[in-house]
Amino acid sequence: MTALSNIKVFSKPLVANLAKLGIGDLQSLLLHLPLRYIDETHITPIRDLRMGESAQVEGEIVHTEVSYKPRKALISRIEDASGQLTLRFLHFYPSQIAALKAGAQLRVYGEVRHGFFGYEMVHPTCKAVGATTEVAETLTPVYPTVAGLTQPSIRKAIRMALTQANLAETLPADVYANLKLPSFVESLQALHHPPPEVSLHALEQKTTPHWRRLAFDELLAQQLSMRKHYARRRSVSAPQFKPSRQLVSALLKNLPFALTASQQKVALEIEQDLTQPHPMQRLLQGDVGSGKTIVACMAALQSIENGWQVALMAPTEILAEQHYRKMIMWLAPLNIEIAWLTGSQGKKDRDAALAAIASGCAQLVVGTHALFQDAVQFKKLGLAIIDEQHRFGVHQRLALRQKGQPEPHQLMMSATPIPRTLSMSYYADLDVSVIDELPPGRTPVVTKLVSDVRREEILQRVRDACLQGNQAYWVCPLIEESETLQLATANDTYTLLRQELPELTVGLVHGRMKPAEKQSVMAAFSAGEVQLLVATTVIEVGVDVPNASLMVIEHAERMGLSQLHQLRGRVGRGASKSTCILLYQNKLSETARARLKVIYESNDGFAIAQADLHIRGPGELLGVRQSGVPMLKIADLERDADLLESAKLTADKLLQAYPLEVEQHLSRWMMSAGEYVKV
Repeated sequence: MTALSNIKVFSKPLVANLAKLGIGDLQSLLLHLPLRYIDETHITPIRDLRMGESAQVEGEIVHTEVSYKPRKALISRIEDASGQLTLRFLHFYPSQIAALKAGAQLRVYGEVRHGFFGYEMVHPTCKAVGATTEVAETLTPVYPTVAGLTQPSIRKAIRMALTQANLAETLPADVYANLKLPSFVESLQALHHPPPEVSLHALEQKTTPHWRRLAFDELLAQQLSMRKHYARRRSVSAPQFKPSRQLVSALLKNLPFALTASQQKVALEIEQDLTQPHPMQRLLQGDVGSGKTIVACMAALQSIENGWQVALMAPTEILAEQHYRKMIMWLAPLNIEIAWLTGSQGKKDRDAALAAIASGCAQLVVGTHALFQDAVQFKKLGLAIIDEQHRFGVHQRLALRQKGQPEPHQLMMSATPIPRTLSMSYYADLDVSVIDELPPGRTPVVTKLVSDVRREEILQRVRDACLQGNQAYWVCPLIEESETLQLATANDTYTLLRQELPELTVGLVHGRMKPAEKQSVMAAFSAGEVQLLVATTVIEVGVDVPNASLMVIEHAERMGLSQLHQLRGRVGRGASKSTCILLYQNKLSETARARLKVIYESNDGFAIAQADLHIRGPGELLGVRQSGVPMLKIADLERDADLLESAKLTADKLLQAYPLEVEQHLSRWMMSAGEYVKV
């Protein structure tokens, strides 16, 4: 990888500015591709200009003045043989006034708009016309940049890089032949200097063959990197667990329900993984309420029956405690010792838990981030179960894995469904299991969209539901007043609802409360002593109160689709017909309108996640898994889904047949962005 600082033609200031963009070598400079393009390949007569289109005009400045009404602006008029055009500059310098003096010959480029004096351009780019000034032969690229780095500078740097860099193919030609994709060098030339006949729209939508070639290369590099990690993990030792002969059967016999066919299938996949001599890395996906926890419990029992300890880690104390209570209910009859460990514990309880973990007396340990702290020493950790895995960073999950020798198996769970394309790309290093059916008796939650102006009706609806013996949630997005977002707050809403609904017992829970307070309120709600629970999104995951059949979500337009779906899953867990009311403010943006339409029309978590991917992109859906993992810069998982399929099929073949070429391809595509950090 040739560093720019080692190439004489790149000045120190240029190298320093490029470094601000994360560009330090020739390859990363060449793969810094344009955001958009402008067409400076021909001159348009003023009379042929069209409203709303961008064009290049050449002519003589016939008038320039600084106008002060309605606001200060520099106004110039340029004239060619066919007519006049007004140029308007709202921000300008004395040097610009001099450059736009009457008689100057200029070439200007900008978008044509309607102005007071007819067509005008606001802040067009301007070039003085000399005797030999020629029009551009290719479309002009516009690059992402930073302060201090001008477009001409970055264009010049890329022109130099194209002459200096090694642009040879990294992979055999037949990889691209079937896909009818152009060469690497052709693609770079065509994207940095596109010929004028290429469709600007296709270029900017990244659908030309040259864009597709680079998108495929990037997706292929991602797949190769992921599959290499997958193969490397299979060379690491892990404890082998025989299938459980006693504990799992005893657990299932005591359960008041039968497993669904989907749960049985997934449980078998996990059981098989645990019998292998290499560490399991499996992601268990299941929609809200599909029964992931019992499947994880069966895996824990297989580990325990083989004489190994299990750690179950959750991102919040509310969720961790929910798991702890469930595990006690299921496993205490089987004489399994369970320890509880969180950051808020008193010293005495914490020391007792640490001692039980270190001695091996604690066969199952349930807790939060506290589980991977230095003070926690397991005697014999065989399985780490991580719930809502996207809430933890890669280094946190790694810290927990390092508590075991040999490396423990890892089961990650997520109730946020992951769209197929996201799973194929960013999760290609994992085995994925999906529980795709709900337990019998679960009825879909009815979702209603209601404007905030109908608040009184909603209050009456909550009153009626609670007085009939059901319970309700009222969810708010903020804990206390924010200057930037004037949204309803949990504290204010709690006070207001107690005044409006004096006949109901109202509770409050949010993330800044002391753990003991939170646990006390949640216990009262679970026991039916609290009828209406005002909460922040802290109740998004894991809270299981079957009697809660109504949820009101304030400012639903501000929340992501997956979050709304998670929240909605807190109701509909019992026999009563359940409703989720999404309260929204009337001034909805197009994005908010699209989100609410999806959640209103669908109860399918995967369909909702796919829509969320379309609206928000992959970054937010992936959460902190992305720590250390570069996002795709060129490829788009929706637009390039066919290329992703091809990259997936190609990756394994290349790893077997062309290991040296694979390393060259990864060097070109991955090193400049930082090698994938995978756990």
